[in-house]
Amino acid sequence: MFAAIELDQASQVPLYRQLFLSLKEMIRSGKLRVGERLPATRELAGMLGLNRATVTAAYELLAAEGLLRGHVGRGSFVAASGQPPSLAWDQILPPLEPAPAPPYAPGAQISFASSRPCEQLFPIEELRRAAEQVLGRPEILTVLQLGSPAGYRPLRHYLWERARSQGAARPGDDLIITSGCQQALDLLQRVLVRPGDTVLVEDPVYPGLKNLFLRAGAHLVGVPVGAQGLDLDELSSLLNRHKPRLIVVTPNFQNPTGATLPEAARQGLLRLARSARTILIENDIYGDLRYDGRPEPLLKQLDESGDTVLLGSFSKIAFPGLRVGWILGPKPLLARLTEAKQFCDLHTDQFSQALLWRFAETGSLAAHLERVRAAGAARLHALLAAVEKHFPYETFFTRPQGGMNLWVRLPEPLDAAELLARAQREGVSYLPGRYFEVSRRHPGALRLSFAGLAPENIREGVEILGRIFTGEFQQARARDADEPAPALV
Repeated sequence: MFAAIELDQASQVPLYRQLFLSLKEMIRSGKLRVGERLPATRELAGMLGLNRATVTAAYELLAAEGLLRGHVGRGSFVAASGQPPSLAWDQILPPLEPAPAPPYAPGAQISFASSRPCEQLFPIEELRRAAEQVLGRPEILTVLQLGSPAGYRPLRHYLWERARSQGAARPGDDLIITSGCQQALDLLQRVLVRPGDTVLVEDPVYPGLKNLFLRAGAHLVGVPVGAQGLDLDELSSLLNRHKPRLIVVTPNFQNPTGATLPEAARQGLLRLARSARTILIENDIYGDLRYDGRPEPLLKQLDESGDTVLLGSFSKIAFPGLRVGWILGPKPLLARLTEAKQFCDLHTDQFSQALLWRFAETGSLAAHLERVRAAGAARLHALLAAVEKHFPYETFFTRPQGGMNLWVRLPEPLDAAELLARAQREGVSYLPGRYFEVSRRHPGALRLSFAGLAPENIREGVEILGRIFTGEFQQARARDADEPAPALV
């Protein structure tokens, strides 16, 4: 077979390439089958009257195209039937900044790990009626066409009028629709943040926000969050020290702590941001989930300059899977964000926007929100009572008046991350504090997300966790008591 290969010594095509093309055609035609052994370079060179280096060069080209695979001590074998080799993706892709992946516990029967609404509360019949109404409107063909990157006009108008009635929207503002709050944050970092810019965020903070800015190359600095929200004294010091580009805050029911910033502190935050000439981003995705007490005004409502940028979303109050959020802020910024969004995805899914607009316009959203608040209140009260009853006596936990999350700090020396595996073996999961760390460690902390669980499941899960935490704490105390006292000299 190989002796029949004919090479033209007078051709301008080099001999090694003529040999490569001949062997390649034999592989593609099936004359050489996958797995078949080719002669050694010295052997084939002798058969064809060529220099061994010529055969070696031809074999190297075959290997580069994925047609030949060499095995030390065994020889060279046909590796494929003519398909080009795969790209070396591990070499092409740049390295990613490592970020801890949340623990996955497929066997967990009771999961406090995910901050999302309860599926059993989804008003499917009302949503189905809204979908039928959208599909029956004359404008349905327009809805199913490409739309504006700024969003579906009726939904934008609805959200603008709501913001205007609250005193949040000003004449110098505009509003655009995004694919959830996560895209809103991503668009803001694309437009406003350059690698090396300092961004101040709450500490602890939602991992999706933290990791987004870290991947963008920002220098992230955490501002401590306590039971009353952001520490303004520490914020003032950090503003002077770092001159940040942005401050990103969640004043209502902050994730993960559930803390809410009082009105006086909100006024102080605005004064600090204005004095530092720093852009203030207000994330208000939990603001409508207040179960007790009086609502605090939005930063956007209090800001007389109008510069605060407000983010909202339907994900926590309605249907997370539809991925519809929005940004309200100064027109020059919104114009740039709209341009950036067009580059990213042209526009947010129009049918989802039209569906949520109709769901809200008919009053179904308001009715659903009332049911969600009542259910949320029952779940939060069940969680607070269960933690009070079952967790170790020296445990600290926040007492939010709404939202979806409770922040717990176990007494030393307990480590929430170390205890997680044991909890998962007993069918309960949560997120340890290390997933929310920015500038400070939170080894004894954990987040309990309660909105997606029924009260009876909450009580059962907390009782299991309490038994684990209390038992481990008692053992730690016993070990400390057994330690001999230091010698007196």
